[in-house]
Amino acid sequence: MEENVQERQESALIEQQKKITMTGVSGVDGFTPREIRLTLESGRAVIAGEGLKIVSFSKANGNFSAIGKIYGIRFFAKHEKLTKRLFG
Repeated sequence: MEENVQERQESALIEQQKKITMTGVSGVDGFTPREIRLTLESGRAVIAGEGLKIVSFSKANGNFSAIGKIYGIRFFAKHEKLTKRLFG
């Protein structure tokens, strides 16, 4: 039996350092006015800024948006288990 697995495509768009829109977001791990931590299909992301506010998030389709003064975003890849890397 074949399993139909559909991965969400990930993208990030920052508009004039005032708004960020992302796709492929699985969850919001935490947020403050200075930082928003997200779980993505491929790992994690941290948005840094000032006065950050989450405008919308849909876990069903992975869409996320926030406003505020955006300084940057850092992406962190998912870590595979050591046994999978060794024995693949």
